[in-house]
Amino acid sequence: MIQVTTATLQFDHWQQTLARSITDPAELLERLQLPDSLLPAARKASELFGLKVPHTYLDRIRPADPADPLLRQVLPLGAELEKTAGYSHDPVGDHAASLQPGLLQKYPGRALLLATGACGIHCRYCFRRHFDYVASNPAKQDWQPVIASLAGDSSIHEVILSGGDPLSLTDTKLLRLIDMLEGIKHIKRLRIHTRLPVVLPERITSALCDGLASSHLQTVVVLHINHANEIDAAVADVCQKLQHTGSWLLNQSVLLAGVNDSVAALTELSERLGDCDIHPYYLHQLDRVLGAAHFAVPDEVARQLVAKLRDSLPGYLVPKLVREHAGEFSKTPL
Repeated sequence: MIQVTTATLQFDHWQQTLARSITDPAELLERLQLPDSLLPAARKASELFGLKVPHTYLDRIRPADPADPLLRQVLPLGAELEKTAGYSHDPVGDHAASLQPGLLQKYPGRALLLATGACGIHCRYCFRRHFDYVASNPAKQDWQPVIASLAGDSSIHEVILSGGDPLSLTDTKLLRLIDMLEGIKHIKRLRIHTRLPVVLPERITSALCDGLASSHLQTVVVLHINHANEIDAAVADVCQKLQHTGSWLLNQSVLLAGVNDSVAALTELSERLGDCDIHPYYLHQLDRVLGAAHFAVPDEVARQLVAKLRDSLPGYLVPKLVREHAGEFSKTPL
């Protein structure tokens, strides 16, 4: 059983840093010395899907460079307002997979728990940018209904914590949830999908690491890193701390036009992940969510990129190129 220490009851510095995130497009442009001409479109796009960038991530973006690969992931653009055929509000079939508020099951043996709707950063290509988290909030009832459902289905051996970002929860809330999952005998593995160690490294507290280390569940931390520039010394350090808890570290990237759609960018990312003992697991083709079509890379181009990665990298550093199709029981290799 996870021991919740006094340290987890404190209002941690990471929460204060997150609360000071940039949410005003004008402030973002001013801080990064970007032209005011970008502001009208950024304001309109952020009305549909809000801007949120922690200062810890902002510090890694090159000033005065509208093409910076990290900036492109967070800057609202007028292209988000365009309606594109084949793009929808629910591209991966979350609603059809919903068992009850906050609990989804798409694949046999695994269930996905939407632990929170909060994120540490708002990525403009987010496939849940239109998701109704208010109606799908399992925390309203202290997760009891979803815990009961999981306990009643012995075929489920792995629980995936997603969101939002589950590490947006305080240590107290997150460790309590993990403690409840530990009480279900047939659950063996806990998978945590998160971007917070990347955008806000200070989120990885000693209390969190102690809690993960003491859990009897095999923990798999799936990071979301799209570009090598996202991995600075602080990120590398907290990834090492997570590894010391006994957790496996995997990475899932999204192939994004103007961000990482080159052999050089993907090679550098895989090499940097390898340096940090993070396995490059998946390279996702873009989920076709409304407002993100400008990030799409054609499948044939994606295949050529991965083929060239195989020519220059060892196999264990080449991610699997996949796409998620609603209703399928697994990711589809491309």
